[in-house]
Amino acid sequence: MDKEEKPQTSPHVLIFPLPTQGNVNSMLKLAELLALAGLNLTFLNSDFIHEQLVTPMLFPDSSNMWDSNSGLYRMVSRTGIPEQPRVDCIIADGGLGIAVDVAEEVGIPVIQFRAISACCIWAFYAVPNMIQAGELPIKGKEDMDRLITNIPGMETFLRCRDLPSFCRVMDSTLQRTAKDARKNFHGHGLVLNTFEDLEGDTLSHMRTKSPNIYTVGPLHLHLRTRLFDSNRTLFNQSSNNVHEVDRSCLSWLDKQPKGSVVYVSFGSIAVLSSEQVFEFWFGLVNSGKRFLWVLRPGIMPEKGDEGNNIPVELIKGTKERGCIVSWAPQEEVLGHGAIGGFLTHSGSNSTLESVVEGVPMICWPYFADQQINSRFVSQVWGLGLDMKDLCDRHIVEKMVNDLMVERRDEFLKSATKMAKLAGQCVNVGGSSYCNLDRLVEDIKSMNISLGK
Repeated sequence: MDKEEKPQTSPHVLIFPLPTQGNVNSMLKLAELLALAGLNLTFLNSDFIHEQLVTPMLFPDSSNMWDSNSGLYRMVSRTGIPEQPRVDCIIADGGLGIAVDVAEEVGIPVIQFRAISACCIWAFYAVPNMIQAGELPIKGKEDMDRLITNIPGMETFLRCRDLPSFCRVMDSTLQRTAKDARKNFHGHGLVLNTFEDLEGDTLSHMRTKSPNIYTVGPLHLHLRTRLFDSNRTLFNQSSNNVHEVDRSCLSWLDKQPKGSVVYVSFGSIAVLSSEQVFEFWFGLVNSGKRFLWVLRPGIMPEKGDEGNNIPVELIKGTKERGCIVSWAPQEEVLGHGAIGGFLTHSGSNSTLESVVEGVPMICWPYFADQQINSRFVSQVWGLGLDMKDLCDRHIVEKMVNDLMVERRDEFLKSATKMAKLAGQCVNVGGSSYCNLDRLVEDIKSMNISLGK
């Protein structure tokens, strides 16, 4: 992603993402923002995520995701690849310890980036405290509604069921997550795809451990705003999807009344059983509401069995009020006037995209940061409902009607207010706008202080 016509004195920044769609997309947006600010950039991609982007629907062999003996060390070391410009700073995904370790070994400044929410990072940081206090691991189903009291700022509302499933056993995943979260507070700074008005309370606690935190999100809105201000065009976002986008859903949305459609998507990783698919399907049809549902290949029943397995009332209800696609242009969908609610897995990117467009949410988290995000959506931010640990057609039907009818005004008021704050933070003088400028200046200052 090196840009032409940059001053020779501009620092060369290597950006090293975690190879998943959400992380790569977030860091690509950060990379373009930094390029707009005049920095020289190299975006380090893995073979398998590159193949996913150019050939949709390939699935990774996790054993080959990153080769620790690959070109990373040569790229950043003084005896690196001859034609490769010297690396002055690394922005590494904080979930990849190898990048941080290599940067520290060769003496190059490293700034970490996390695509997950600040509240999730802070909860992970507190894992050792929870273990020491006997709050982890979670001991069983009867323990799920017990409050967690050893995460500063979350003592009154975070329950055991709001933590990821790996908090239920004392294993290497739990220990590694805590180690990585604490390591995120080392180095020259931490960049987060969030904004102060959304997670200010959590950020104030985090800054007691690391004062140099750059909140620059929502990144997709921030990039859109800066490109508009500079009269430039946003790259085609479809090219950053590992699944082929079906844009026909936009034409379908054009025919629906304002605020009448529930958008349903569980992201690029979650896997649902056929039973879960049918419970959601019955709930959506029985709600009587219009719906646009993203069902990736492999999540639906096998095509050869569709005629036998799908009840006639689902086929009829979907034909009358629904639209099902294999993948959708999510930012455009959420920004469409016909969308009135979002049934989501509560990934951080999806949550932020919904926040930006002022769309209330029903949250059905799958793993990682999503359980914590869903609790904040419902309990802290008042932007929707949390349906975690439930997959029942009657619950789905009730929550859809609560979101779209019974409590619509309540949630829409909160969502509209937060969307306005999101827009303000990425405009000139806003917190995220200023933090990005500060990040750029700090990178340039590193370059000067190290005599590059």
